[in-house]
Amino acid sequence: MSPAATTRIAKQSDSDRAGALKASGAKGRSTKSGVRESLSQASSSASASSEASASVSAEPEWTAELDELGKAFRRVFRSLNRLRGRDTHLGGSELSHAQFELLIELYERGELPAGELAAAARLTPATVTQMLEHLADCGHVERARSETDRRVVVSRLTAQGRRKIEAKRAAWQERWQAALEGMGPAELRAATRVLERLSVVFEDAPVAGSCPESAAGAQANTA
Repeated sequence: MSPAATTRIAKQSDSDRAGALKASGAKGRSTKSGVRESLSQASSSASASSEASASVSAEPEWTAELDELGKAFRRVFRSLNRLRGRDTHLGGSELSHAQFELLIELYERGELPAGELAAAARLTPATVTQMLEHLADCGHVERARSETDRRVVVSRLTAQGRRKIEAKRAAWQERWQAALEGMGPAELRAATRVLERLSVVFEDAPVAGSCPESAAGAQANTA
C-alpha cells in the first residue's frame, strides 16, 4: 500500500472516531436533559398537589374566620344604629350623627349645593334642606348664592361650624387611635381592604330594602 493511501486511511479513522465521540456526547446530553425534565415535572406535580391539599385543609378555617367577621360586622352595625338612635335625644345645640356628616362634607370639600350634600349623605334633598336650616339657625353654616352660578344656593361652614367640627374630630380621633392601638400597618391595610369590599357589596345589593345587618350575618346566625 502506498504512503498516500495509508495517510488517507488514518485520517478517515480519526474522523470516524471524532464523529462517534460527538454522537455519544449528544446522546448523553439528551439523556441528562430528559432526566432533568422528568424531575422538574415530578416536582411541579408534587407542588400542585401540596397546594391543593393546603387549600382544602384551609377552607374550614377560612369559613370559620368569615363567620367571625360577619358577627363582628353585625356588632358594629348595631352600634352605629344605637349611635343614630341617640340623636333623637340630643339637645338643640348638639349635633346629630347625620348633621355631623353634612358638616364633614363641607369641611373637606368646601361650599356645596344641597343636592350634592344629599347625594354624599345618601339623604333626600328635602331632608338635607331641613337639616341645613337647623344648622344655619345654630350658626354652624351659612347659605349664599354661588359665586360661579348665581342661580345656585350653596352652603358653607362658618368659623363656629369649623371649630365645632375640629373639636369633635379631635375627640373621635383620640378614641379611634386608642381603639386601634397595637395594630400594625399591615393589619390596618387589610382592614381597609375588607371594609372597601363590604362597601361595594352594599352599594350593589340587588335586593331593594334588604337589611344590611342580615346580609352581613348571612353566615352568622348568632352575634
